[in-house]
Amino acid sequence: MKIEVRQGSIVEEAADTLIVNLFEEVSKPGGGTGVVDSALDGAVSEMIALGDLTGKSGEVSVIYPRGKLPAKRVIIVGLGDASDFGIEEVRQASSTAIKRARELNAKEITTIVHGGGIGALPIRSAAQALVEGSLLTSYNYLKRMGNHGRSDDIASLTLVEIDAHKIEDIKHGVKIAEVLVGGVFLTRDLVNLPPNVATPTKMADAASEIADLDNMNVLIGDREWASDYKMGAFLAVALGAGEPPKFIVLEHNSERHDLPVIVLVGKGITFDSGGISLKPGEKMGEMKSDMAGAAVVLGVMKVVGELGLPLRVIGITPCTENMPDANAYRPADVITASNGKTIEIVNTDAEGRMILSDALVYADRYQPDAVIDLATLTGACVIALGKGISAGLFSNDETLQERLVKSGNITKERVWPLPLWDDYKKAIKSDVADIKNTGGRYGGVGTSAIFLKEFTNYPWAHIDIAGMALADKEKGYVTKGATGYGVRLLVDLLQNW
Repeated sequence: MKIEVRQGSIVEEAADTLIVNLFEEVSKPGGGTGVVDSALDGAVSEMIALGDLTGKSGEVSVIYPRGKLPAKRVIIVGLGDASDFGIEEVRQASSTAIKRARELNAKEITTIVHGGGIGALPIRSAAQALVEGSLLTSYNYLKRMGNHGRSDDIASLTLVEIDAHKIEDIKHGVKIAEVLVGGVFLTRDLVNLPPNVATPTKMADAASEIADLDNMNVLIGDREWASDYKMGAFLAVALGAGEPPKFIVLEHNSERHDLPVIVLVGKGITFDSGGISLKPGEKMGEMKSDMAGAAVVLGVMKVVGELGLPLRVIGITPCTENMPDANAYRPADVITASNGKTIEIVNTDAEGRMILSDALVYADRYQPDAVIDLATLTGACVIALGKGISAGLFSNDETLQERLVKSGNITKERVWPLPLWDDYKKAIKSDVADIKNTGGRYGGVGTSAIFLKEFTNYPWAHIDIAGMALADKEKGYVTKGATGYGVRLLVDLLQNW
């Protein structure tokens, strides 16, 4: 979908479809919708008076101008209660309108900027949210992979604004949104790919492409490299893998030692069979998404590079399969991580925390101001917070936690703080090693976080995205399959650091 910005009047646009909006409890529309209403001899006002148009959130109506406007049709999307209106409502309204336009086989769409006038939102933010909602809704995995897909894709979306003084802000918002959505799409693509394609090597190739495009440093460590760094935990998980593991490091502004240093770490289990502690066969295919944390980090790094953010950002993605074979690590093994801590293996299906442990130790070399890891780590987090509702957040730094919560609320990629109590350490106490790699069924999300804390000595946050990486069905601008959750969250955090 091509995005354009134009100064002018909505009623002069010759696109096949115009999109305007309406708040609840409005009897006489104003702004761009009011202009359209006048051009249509009060048709919108009549629909309101008859109760056919209420402005409720999620409502969408279509009017056919019959020559009174250059456009073939007008879509009116409800914005809901004006007192509850914000940036997320712009994303949702845009998504709703785009879906209806697609159903009508629209190709060229012109829209006003929802919330940029009567809604009183900053025009730049409103334009960004509109484009985010529109583009994220239009994601088409099959077509992006070069296969058949929907044939009803929209060709262009034009944002029109009568006030010339607002045009530059709108263009800036559009640019940010397009770059941001590009990062989300990369993440969605990687997670949606089959596991025989989205291998550690594929992840490394994606990182190299980002580095080439955005002038970043990239390091791709193999087994020998990881062995040199004594990454026993990472290598233990990789023992049974047929695909060669890759420890990937991307550095943005690597030479700028005057900038704040933020390290992002993503779990990259490209397929998780459970290893020797084999998972049940039912829905095992969903475990292709166990590299979603790594995919998010790559998506964020792509955006960071394209926007040229004034931070030193390092993305670390330890990538490997977790497979059972004669060489695979076993329950009762004792593994030594790169910081010297010994780990008793209770369950080989608790592998994510193993590879993250060595990555978190490696992050320390950058003397970071903050380290954030993302991982599809525990089913316990999904039980606690629900699927598609919120990720779990653990942090040893209150300021970092507050920043993440704020960015989560802005982007609607929410995180919910959970306790990082020392009480959880009892569950992972081992008789034969420093710690065990799982504390059992109860408190699983807390014991996994306290395990990771053993490998940190800097401001740190752990985000468990197990319930957020995949969607069973389409909801708003979140498409079925890979959601890309986490990219917008972290980019907002970094933009406002």
